[in-house]
Amino acid sequence: MSVRLALKIDVDTERGTRIGVPNLVADLKGAGFPATFFLSLGPDNTGRAISRVFRPGFLSKVGRTNVVGLYGLRTLLNGTLLPAPHIRRRHAALLRTVAAAGFETGIHCHDHYRWQDHVHTMDADQVQAEFNVAREEFRAVFDHEAVAAAAPGWQANTNSRSAYDRAGLLYGSDTRGTTPYFPAIDGEIFKTLEIPTTLPTLDELLGRPEYPERQIVLHLLSLMVPSRLNVFTLHAELEGMGKRYLFAALLTAFRRAGVEVVPLSRVARECLSAPDAIPVCPLLQAPIDGRSGLVAVQGPPLTAPQDRSIL
Repeated sequence: MSVRLALKIDVDTERGTRIGVPNLVADLKGAGFPATFFLSLGPDNTGRAISRVFRPGFLSKVGRTNVVGLYGLRTLLNGTLLPAPHIRRRHAALLRTVAAAGFETGIHCHDHYRWQDHVHTMDADQVQAEFNVAREEFRAVFDHEAVAAAAPGWQANTNSRSAYDRAGLLYGSDTRGTTPYFPAIDGEIFKTLEIPTTLPTLDELLGRPEYPERQIVLHLLSLMVPSRLNVFTLHAELEGMGKRYLFAALLTAFRRAGVEVVPLSRVARECLSAPDAIPVCPLLQAPIDGRSGLVAVQGPPLTAPQDRSIL
């Protein structure tokens, strides 16, 4: 049985957009693999993320992943000592080349820092407004509505999933889990399909003695499950820049192993062609290995797919 994989690219910063995105487009085109780029579209306030220093595990992650080297000092000052560059205004033409090259695009956010660090303290109207601005920015670039979104830092809740439902998205990719599902929170089932990330990200593995860099590619291959869709999230700031050589090795390994790389939109449409077969699972908040703080995760199925009325 062949291994099936979808590649999800999170673009977090202005520098990642300017440098990492063209690099990834070139590398993926060269390999002949599809991917979906989830774009940050508003101000790059990365520097304000210094408040995460108080989260458990944040400092150890910064140390082992060489954040300054990977992101660049200027990016780490954006929104504090330096003004926050507006990504869509600076790079709309560049972003359009992603779609012109045949890659899918979706919404990552308007303000990455604001969503990742504050979505759980914003009320429903504030979350809706933040997502609406991201939709407007996306339309300004591509002249059509986005059909997909992926939350920064896997930060999702009732308010954000309600915003997705109102937007009529084809799917979201906000959580860590094992299989596509309809998310449920506090008894409410949301209608936007969720396609979770199933594999660890590069920044969750880098710098850890149990995962030497020379073995990371083989480790990721060993985690892929033939009987289900595998989803790997990469970042323009890592695989598209300082760790581009690792991504090149990964692409080569996929090709040699005969991995079938498929677009997320195809997966979504295949799933939604038989909606009664899609499980309903809770969207929970939990820690995951290699990441600081809590993230949105897929819980065990709540009901049999054919019987959802109890919720």
